[in-house]
Amino acid sequence: MEKKVMVRLCAKIVAETDLYKTDKEVQNLIDWVCLSEQIKKNNNTIRNLTGEYKKIEPDCREGVRAQLERMKELCKERNNLYEKQNGLNEQKWKIEKSLER
Repeated sequence: MEKKVMVRLCAKIVAETDLYKTDKEVQNLIDWVCLSEQIKKNNNTIRNLTGEYKKIEPDCREGVRAQLERMKELCKERNNLYEKQNGLNEQKWKIEKSLER
């Protein structure tokens, strides 16, 4: 509540007086209040984003793990099929050679 009052007071000083333009200390104090308020808003946004990220992250990691496991299974199946394919090609080649005789 105090910050909002200070921000309103700063806005009133800027709008209704020349103190902001003529007094460097007043200008610095008003700038400090405004910057502090912006920093506070940014920190709140950062905390909210971090909280949302932390809620989402575990599900994403689990999804990635499941996909990696599936990829491993696919690679094993593919490698097994390559081996079978090589065996079949070898058998086919032997049959073709025997037919050439």
